Amino acid sequence: MSGHSKWATTKHRKAAQDKKRSALFSKLSRIVTVAAKTGGDPNPENNAPLAAAIAKAKSYSLPKDKIEAAIAKAFAAGEGANFEEVVYEGYGPAGVALYVEALTDNRNRTAADVRSAFTRAGGNLGASGSVAFLFERKGQITIEKAGASDEEELLMLVADAGGDDMEEGEEEWLVYTSPGDVMAVNAALESAGVPVKGAELVMEPVTASVVSVSDARKVFRLIDALEEYDDIQNVYHTMELTEEIAAALD
Repeated sequence: MSGHSKWATTKHRKAAQDKKRSALFSKLSRIVTVAAKTGGDPNPENNAPLAAAIAKAKSYSLPKDKIEAAIAKAFAAGEGANFEEVVYEGYGPAGVALYVEALTDNRNRTAADVRSAFTRAGGNLGASGSVAFLFERKGQITIEKAGASDEEELLMLVADAGGDDMEEGEEEWLVYTSPGDVMAVNAALESAGVPVKGAELVMEPVTASVVSVSDARKVFRLIDALEEYDDIQNVYHTMELTEEIAAALD
C-alpha cells in the first residue's frame, strides 16, 4: 500500500457539490430516508443500509438534525415515497464514459431527463452494461487531515484496519476498501482514534481517458446538467483530470 494522489477529480467534485450544497443536502436526505425505510429500523446499529447512508451523509457534512429528520420521515404516516435505484450508462464528449446513479420514484421522467442531457451535450446514452466494465466499485472513507497521524503512521493504521489504498488531498485523506469492507474498516479506524469524516461506495475508473481542456469543459457541462436533476445521486466518469485541466476548471 502506498499513499498517492488522484485528488484533482475529487477536488472538482467536492467544489461542485459545495456550490450546490442545498441540492446536495436534499439528495443526501433522500438517501437516508430510503435507507431507513428499506431497512425497516430507525436504529443504524440494526439497519446496515441506514448506517452506510448516514456515513455517506456525514462525509458531505449533512447536519445531524437533517439526518434525524430524514430518518423520522421514513416512518411518518404517508411519507417516504417508493424510490428505486436506477443506473444509466453512456458516452459524453470526446468518448468519455459516464456512469450515472439515480434514486427515482418515476423511471420514465428520469430516463427522459438523462437522455435529454446526453443528447444536448453531443453524447449517447447506452444500454445497461455498456460502460460499467470500465469502472470498479470501491468503498471510500474520508479522513480529516487535521488531527490525523502523519502519513506513515496513518498508512499502517489503514493497513491494520483492512484498507486497500490511500490517497492524499489538500485537507483530507481518502482511504479505499473493497465494497463489502467499507463499514468494518470505517469502524476500525474510528476505534483507533482516526478522525474519520464519513464513508461511501464509489465507482472508480479502471482506465482513465486523456482529453483536452476544451473537451473536459464539455464533459463537466454534461455532468453539471445531470446533477441539476433531483433524481441524480452520483455521476462518475473516466476522464483523467490533469493539473492543467484542474487549474482551468478552478
